[in-house]
Amino acid sequence: MDLRYLGLDSVGEVRRNIPPETLVEMALVREEGKLGMNGALMVDTGKYTGRSPNDRFIVDEPTSSSNVWWGPVNVSVSEEVFDTLFTKVIDFYNRNEDGQGVLLFDGFAGSDPDTSMPVRFIAKKAWQAIFVNNMFIRPTADQLSSFQPQFTIINASPVIDEEWKEHGLNSETFIIFNLERGIAIIGGSEYGGEMKKGIFSIMNYYLPLKGILTMHCAANVDMDGQNCALFFGLSGTGKTTLSTDPNRLLVGDDEHGWSETGIFNLEGGCYAKAINLTQEAEPGIWSAIKHGALLENVVFDEGSRHVDFSDGSKTENTRICYPIDHIKASVYARKGTSIAVHPSNIVFLSCDAYGILPPVSRLSPEQAMYHFISGYTAKVAGTERGVTDPQATFSPCFGGPFLTLPPLDYAELLRKKMEAHNTKVYLINTGWSGGSAASGAKRMPLASTRAMVTSILTGRIEASEFVREPVFGLSVPTSIEGVDPAILMPRVTWSDGEAYDQTATELATKFRQNFKKYTVEEPGLEAAGPSVIDSTVIA
Repeated sequence: MDLRYLGLDSVGEVRRNIPPETLVEMALVREEGKLGMNGALMVDTGKYTGRSPNDRFIVDEPTSSSNVWWGPVNVSVSEEVFDTLFTKVIDFYNRNEDGQGVLLFDGFAGSDPDTSMPVRFIAKKAWQAIFVNNMFIRPTADQLSSFQPQFTIINASPVIDEEWKEHGLNSETFIIFNLERGIAIIGGSEYGGEMKKGIFSIMNYYLPLKGILTMHCAANVDMDGQNCALFFGLSGTGKTTLSTDPNRLLVGDDEHGWSETGIFNLEGGCYAKAINLTQEAEPGIWSAIKHGALLENVVFDEGSRHVDFSDGSKTENTRICYPIDHIKASVYARKGTSIAVHPSNIVFLSCDAYGILPPVSRLSPEQAMYHFISGYTAKVAGTERGVTDPQATFSPCFGGPFLTLPPLDYAELLRKKMEAHNTKVYLINTGWSGGSAASGAKRMPLASTRAMVTSILTGRIEASEFVREPVFGLSVPTSIEGVDPAILMPRVTWSDGEAYDQTATELATKFRQNFKKYTVEEPGLEAAGPSVIDSTVIA
């Protein structure tokens, strides 16, 4: 494989799309990891056990500058700085000091053949080659013979930028995207998720400009491949748990596109959280841990190689990386592709630690746009003494760190798709009921939440009478099969109505303050959010 077009002319042997079995053997010989549970390779990702968003930059260049959503998420860097670090990365590979050459993976992002992007990854570590082999769509022999990459990520994790202050960066680590040249360079971080989310950010740039909505969500269908549902939610809201249904087939667990023909997975694998994993709670993920899978940063016994999934001493962000065909109950396992019909239902998941949002509600198109742009959940911050305090978190489109275009661009596409395909949108609160987390109230029972999701997916929820909830103006069902109706309207569950009113006012204010960050010219959209609280109406 000739890589001289990148300036890589003395890298040694270039090994392309090596089978994962060979890569595992290579990783073991190089002492990059150890074999563990069911033959999965266990690796540590070094200093970084998660993404480093403060070290992510986009080159400010003429072809893309007017499109990019510049700000805290997409920070600009000059072409000169990119060229300097690109040269540093290329020099590192050309020196080939370890004599191990280059590992190359060519594959695709996007299961829809009409819109998929050919992507190339260049790496030194065998486990990183396994990672991208698992996470992206593996080409056929015919596709590989005529492969031309549209975007290339060069992973040079040992390379650091000693002159980072002079270059205007935040540390010696760098993840820089050049949209004009179709190249990204990674230095200073071994974490595999930088490659995965890097390509997601790229797809979030190119596809919406073509009218295709890219989404940070899970998707599943019924056993006949119909009745597609999308699940949006930030970490801790239950996205993986609720989208994994024994009576349905998984399309994908994290990244999807919505085109004129339907839903398609952007990935060829899954990158599931491993912390507190049990076979009973997540049998599908548990069974996916086998030869070819990666276990990242897990704690294990050196002698028995037994993994303690409850141990977060290395990081709470322990991960499992595996190709999607490791999931038996998946569309890919049945059909060899991860494409589905247009969604009938969309579910926004929020873990509201304030205890204000209803456990389930139906959204109007304007409310769907409002809550999509808001991307709300609330985390509970614990202290050593067990004191808790809800912390509101807003991430636009439920994937703010990966948006390359302004959030309203995605929200407008969402509404167009919803209207064209008569898709209903519901908001589910998987958080607290009967009070806030700080008050000692309990979290919403999982069995009740599952019953609500089932009611949505079967359409039975529409048989219920709906009433207006006065804080956010949401439509709340008065009854759902298998759910105590007493928990459906939040204020009723609180023993102290005045405390509810005060907390509701606090949360509504946070929503309104957050929404002011976005320039929304559409009349009525801001009105789809929470209103000023009137306790006499609420009571």
